[in-house]
Amino acid sequence: MDDLFDHAMNNRMLTEAPLAARMRPRNLDEYIGQEHIIGEGKLLRRAIQADRLFSSIILCGPPGTGKTTLAQVIANQTKSHFETLSAILAGKSDLRDVIERAQERNRLYKQRTVLFVDEIHRWNKAQQDALLPFVENGTITLIGATTENPFFEIIKALVSRSRIFQLRNLNQAEIGTLLDRAISDSERGYGKRQIKLNPDARAHLVNMASGDARNALNALELAVESTPPDVNGNILITLDVAQESIQRRAVLYDKDGDAHYDTISAFIKSVRGSDPDAALYWLAKMIYAGEDPRFILRRLIILAGEDIGLADPMGLVIASSAAQAFDYIGLPEGIYPIVETVLYLATAPKSNSAGAYFKAMQRIEQEGAGSVPKHLQDGNRDSQATGQGKDYVYPHESETHFTPQQYLPKRLLGTYFYSPSNQGYEIHVSSRLDMWRNAQKKALGIENETFLPNLPQDQIDNLKRIIK
Repeated sequence: MDDLFDHAMNNRMLTEAPLAARMRPRNLDEYIGQEHIIGEGKLLRRAIQADRLFSSIILCGPPGTGKTTLAQVIANQTKSHFETLSAILAGKSDLRDVIERAQERNRLYKQRTVLFVDEIHRWNKAQQDALLPFVENGTITLIGATTENPFFEIIKALVSRSRIFQLRNLNQAEIGTLLDRAISDSERGYGKRQIKLNPDARAHLVNMASGDARNALNALELAVESTPPDVNGNILITLDVAQESIQRRAVLYDKDGDAHYDTISAFIKSVRGSDPDAALYWLAKMIYAGEDPRFILRRLIILAGEDIGLADPMGLVIASSAAQAFDYIGLPEGIYPIVETVLYLATAPKSNSAGAYFKAMQRIEQEGAGSVPKHLQDGNRDSQATGQGKDYVYPHESETHFTPQQYLPKRLLGTYFYSPSNQGYEIHVSSRLDMWRNAQKKALGIENETFLPNLPQDQIDNLKRIIK
């Protein structure tokens, strides 16, 4: 009796389920997209058709690309027992129950168990570790689905025991095929209704879905269910209806996920690469998706110091001012100082010479810190008794405001960490610095030695020390 009740309830849930759930493909012939992994002759397709899925697999890709659907196709195809867990809802006790049933099934009936774990990246390390021994000994064959990068979000031991298959966003032709199928399918779709989808409305739904099958089908369902039939029983989906049904394009952007880091990476690299158009595009994507503008501004301030540097010292001033202006204004008008900063930095001359600091840090890490020359030490304490600060020459007493004297520890004399670029303001820095360095070498008696500031670090490290 319970089985009959459960069967009736499942049938009712199926008929009342959202269109995207009802239209899930039941076999490989109905599956649309992902030809690179399940096209004719591909490894995964052959394994599914032959029911030879002995190796665990991980399906990764954006939402709406068919990860769960592909798992259900495998479930329909295999003779193994198929179990499903959602990592959002299930814990270690649920997994333990599945494992116990799988062991019992294998002992009594010699039947394998395939376990599908949706959103597997939601499980912590301990929960993922609990899977490992049973994947390893063959108690279960794992199918994991994730929207994140499995190499970052899934433990290495599981990844090494699984085949990784990456699913891609569907193209527009594939999304169009899904919409057409949903309208014509009389069993699970709208084939029993008189649906007329205008070509411009169809194109809008296809375009705005952004390769997400679920997004497209949800929009179609909303358009159909919210549009009353005319006197002839026709449900006409016009462009206006389609626009209302999918007003905003879905943008994959999880602030803790790959899309977040990939997009900010593309943005920073575009600014660094002096492409203002690409920089504006990635900026718009982040703002559209709800990124915190302060996060963007912090990255721009870092970039101004790291990648613009002294080639244009105003870059850091403008980025810092934009952060202050945004705090004062907020969105939406606060976007203007952000855009101004992006355009300024993207079109400014570039220099990463500030990275010279890390060369100095590397030298200290390798050799330890050198002693401060006595004439540079603080002479305010007891200079007469200790000689601290004695013989220091105050540069501003010179007409040129420069006096060549020793500033580095003796063993580092002639070592150049900072190499000015030939860009923007730093061109003038370079000419002054060359003059000062030459005067310093002459004053310290090392003018016959050759020191090239643009040598790489490993060659700088191997330069002969001048004074030992």
